[in-house]
Amino acid sequence: MSLASDMIRGHTDTIILAQLLKEDSYGYKINRAIVEKTGGLFELKEATLYTAFRRLEQSGCITSYWGDENTGARRKYYSITPHGVEEYNRMVAQWEQSAGLLQRLIYPE
Repeated sequence: MSLASDMIRGHTDTIILAQLLKEDSYGYKINRAIVEKTGGLFELKEATLYTAFRRLEQSGCITSYWGDENTGARRKYYSITPHGVEEYNRMVAQWEQSAGLLQRLIYPE
């Protein structure tokens, strides 16, 4: 499964932005959603996840804020920005184009 994981890992930013389109969230919850959606076949390493958060925040795709500590542990939440929505749409378009090209190259006519 390492090849599939490598292919997916190249789309970490897109995957995170897709999760944040639904709602503001924090790292552990985003990673749990990824695990659930993949039936346990893929999970982001913590270092990869938080490196992606820093990269997305520095590029203006997401913002962060501290949640209410009265509901348990204090968590850092992430929110997608309008620029992040634009980047997400751009990344999805690139993915669709790449997937289409790969299908043409891989499947026999």
